[in-house]
This record gives sequence, C-alpha cells and structure tokens, in this order.
Amino acid sequence: MSVQRKEEILQAARHSFEAFGYKATTMDHVAKAANVGKGTIYNFFKNKEELFHEIITDLLKEMKWKAESVMDDQRSFKENVHLALYELLEYRRTNQLMVKLIQEGKEIGTGTVKKALIHEEGLIINYLQDQVSKAVKKGDIRSCDPEMTAFIMYKLYTAFTIEWEALHEPLPKEKVAKYFDEYLFKGLSPS
Repeated sequence: MSVQRKEEILQAARHSFEAFGYKATTMDHVAKAANVGKGTIYNFFKNKEELFHEIITDLLKEMKWKAESVMDDQRSFKENVHLALYELLEYRRTNQLMVKLIQEGKEIGTGTVKKALIHEEGLIINYLQDQVSKAVKKGDIRSCDPEMTAFIMYKLYTAFTIEWEALHEPLPKEKVAKYFDEYLFKGLSPS
C-alpha cells in the first residue's frame, strides 16, 4: 500500500466532496475519480466518515497555517488578531470544500458535516483563546476570561464579514479592522 495511492484517494475524495458534498459523495465516486477499485479505498480507510475526517484534519491544518502566516511579533495583539481572523474567514469563504460544507450544513443539516463545522469553529476559538492568554501574560491586554473573549472576537468578526455581507455590500478589510477595534477594544463608553 503506497503513500502515493493514499494521497490520490484523498485528492479524489476532496474533489468529490467539493463537487457533491458529503452526503451525496459515495465511495464509488471516490474510487472512480481516483481510478482505483472501491476495495483499494478500504485498504486505507474504514469508511466514508474516516476518509472525510482525514480531509477535514488537513483542511484545518491549512487554516491554521493561513492564520499563522500573517502573525508578526512586531505587530500589536489587535492587529495580529484582525489579520488572522480575516485570513481564516476569507479562507472559509473562498475554499470550495468549506463553501460546499457550509452550504450542506445549512440546507441539508447532514450530521457529520455539522459536527465537522462545529469542530472547526471550536478550533478557531481555541486558537484565539491561546492568543488572548499570551496577550494577557505579555500585558498587551488587560486580564479577562480568555475563552469568552475568544468566542466574542470570533463571533463579532464573523458578524462584520460573513453575516454583514448577506444583507449589505461587503466591508473593506480596513473598515472591518476599524469596527473590530471600536466595538471590541475601545467599547462604546464615552470615556
């Protein structure tokens, strides 16, 4: 069993999930796209869910790399958080597989897909929580509940980008950063 064959199967499966979604993709689709017999797939993966899980794991690694690629120790915490969230949500919005899975999760409610999306959101929030904890230790932000702060950051940023765009013209990256700073870091109090 070669590593190359496994990679070919993973690529074929990813393309099938992108094209048909999780629910409509069959192991027959994947076998045909990978140009292998269905039995060959089962040499590497126990079932479609295990195959999907490996693809999602790789996707999440790509997302983490995207976020970390824009982080810079020379920037402030809020600049880094803004850039990382922008990168993550842009990836989520433009990656064909993520787009298809989000659509399937909303329209069909496939359990495996919904579970994967919840896991993805949880990892983003955990990543932010780590960043918040580091910023508190460094004195870049005041002491706070890192988990709650990370959750609020993620939800606020999602509201400024994804949810706003559903009803309005998309906000430019700079405006998102401005609003993120105004509503999260400065707050609305007059003092």
